Amino acid sequence: MTVIKNRAVRTVLRYAIPFGAIPALVILGATVFDEKRYLIISFGVALAAIVLFMAGIEKKNIGSRRMVLVAVMTALAVIGRFIPLFKPITAICVMAAIYLGAESGFLCGALSVLISNIYFGQGPWTPFQMLGFGMIGLIAGYLCEPLKKSRALLIGYGVLAGIAYSMIMDVWTVLWYNGTFSPDLYLAAIISALPFTALYAVSNAGFLILLKKPIGDKLERIKQKYGV
Repeated sequence: MTVIKNRAVRTVLRYAIPFGAIPALVILGATVFDEKRYLIISFGVALAAIVLFMAGIEKKNIGSRRMVLVAVMTALAVIGRFIPLFKPITAICVMAAIYLGAESGFLCGALSVLISNIYFGQGPWTPFQMLGFGMIGLIAGYLCEPLKKSRALLIGYGVLAGIAYSMIMDVWTVLWYNGTFSPDLYLAAIISALPFTALYAVSNAGFLILLKKPIGDKLERIKQKYGV
C-alpha cells in the first residue's frame, strides 16, 4: 500500500477531504451535474475516502493489515443492509472507527453503501448516503476513547448518528424535489421523516450494545497481536 510520508500533507488531507472536498463534491453533484452522472460522483467520493484512509497511515505494513480489517468490516456492513427494517451498518462503521481509526470508519461507511447499492439501487442519493455513513464513522473515530469506555455515550452517539444521517438525507430529498435548497421544505422533510428517524436511532443504539463486545474484543486482540 502507498503511504503518504509527509506528515504535514497527511494532516491537511485528513481534515480537508472529509470536511471540504467530499461534501463539496456531493453538493456539486446534486446541484450542478446531470443526476444521470451520479456514478461519477459516487466513485469520486470512494476515491477520496481511499486517499483519506491512506493519509491516516504512517507505515506501509500497518496500512495493508488495516485495509484487510476494513474490508472485512465493510463486508459485514454490506451483509447487514440485507436485514429487513433494522440495519446494523451504523454500528459496524462505528466499531471500525473506534478500533481501527477515524479514516477507517469513513472508508467503511462510504464503501459499504457503494457496494450494497449494486443490489439496492444506485442513484443520485448514493453520494449522500456515502457522506452520511462516512461522517458517522469519522466522528466516532475522533471520539474513540470516550465511546470505548462509556456505554451511555456509545448509546447516545448511536441515537445522534441516526438523527444526523436522516438530516443529511433530507438535504438530498429537498434538492431532488425542489432543485434548490429550501429551509421550509427541509423542515417539512425532517418532520415527515420523524418516525423513520426514531426507529433508525433506536436500532443504532441496540446494535451498538449488541455488537460492541464481540466485534470490539476481536478487533482489540487483532490490533495487539499484529500491531494494527
